[in-house]
Amino acid sequence: MQTREVDATAVQALLAAAVAAPSIHNTQPWRFRLDPDSRSVEVRVDRNRSLPLTDPERRAQFLSVGAAVLNLRVAAAHLGWTPVVRLLPTVDDPTLLATVQLAGPVGEAPDPVAGLYDAIERRHTSRMPFTGRPVPDPVVADMIGAARAEGAQLDVPDIIGTRRLLRLTQAAEARNATHPERAAETRTWLTTPGADSAYGIPVTALGPRDSSGHVPMRDFATPLRLPALRFERHVQIALLWTPRDRLGDWLRAGQALERVLLTATVHGVRTSMLHQAMEWPDLRAAMSGPRRRCCPQLLIRFGYGPEGGRTPRAATARTPRAVPGG
Repeated sequence: MQTREVDATAVQALLAAAVAAPSIHNTQPWRFRLDPDSRSVEVRVDRNRSLPLTDPERRAQFLSVGAAVLNLRVAAAHLGWTPVVRLLPTVDDPTLLATVQLAGPVGEAPDPVAGLYDAIERRHTSRMPFTGRPVPDPVVADMIGAARAEGAQLDVPDIIGTRRLLRLTQAAEARNATHPERAAETRTWLTTPGADSAYGIPVTALGPRDSSGHVPMRDFATPLRLPALRFERHVQIALLWTPRDRLGDWLRAGQALERVLLTATVHGVRTSMLHQAMEWPDLRAAMSGPRRRCCPQLLIRFGYGPEGGRTPRAATARTPRAVPGG
């Protein structure tokens, strides 16, 4: 589809793509507004959808919004525009995290992210066991390149490094399990079947625990999750990191995260996110390793396996300020 007119159909397509981005606990902490004069989509953070204990600095919230910005760029390029992004465009409005101007039309060399558009609908977090079949090096290289294109880095560790990162994630999971307030905060974002909520994680989308204890999937402490299963023995993970750790870096990391996830989806690779260690400052620092100066942002588990369960999204028609002049 190619269009340069910012009509209701185009706006709906842009916002449908944006809200399909992943967010921590499916909080969907974003708001959108179209400025028809500048042909720009304002991307704002919804501070009411925060996790004060799990994410006190709002770093994960910024990553979530950054992922939505990437999806906006993909949809805009697919629709025939050249998306021009400004991060943190004003110091006077701390809720305005980015603007995406619909410039264009696309020139002879269109933005390569346009080719990721079909993957937006197909990307889902999979909390199920993977087969253990190795993802080929060329596919991994594409994922690494996707992160670099957004100003971030993606490291795929060797066996020893993988075990170390999984141990740190397991340590974080153990801490979360013994922290009643954090556990309660997480449970508030779980929804049961039939619940009338477009936010949070439905229990039907939760995966099982690893019966071997090898893969530290997040334990949401609900009796409704699937029985424990044996996960893949050889786990493939990748550490997403940035050289610095400022607000803009978090937004760039969010864009890199989503570009990596969509690239994996194009190749038929499933993904899930292991964020637990990032929620404890000492464990997050340890994720960088003893000799590397980097700022870890997220650990991504990837491989081949079943499609993940869908999580709900708020209808774009009800998204605050989501329509021209609204």
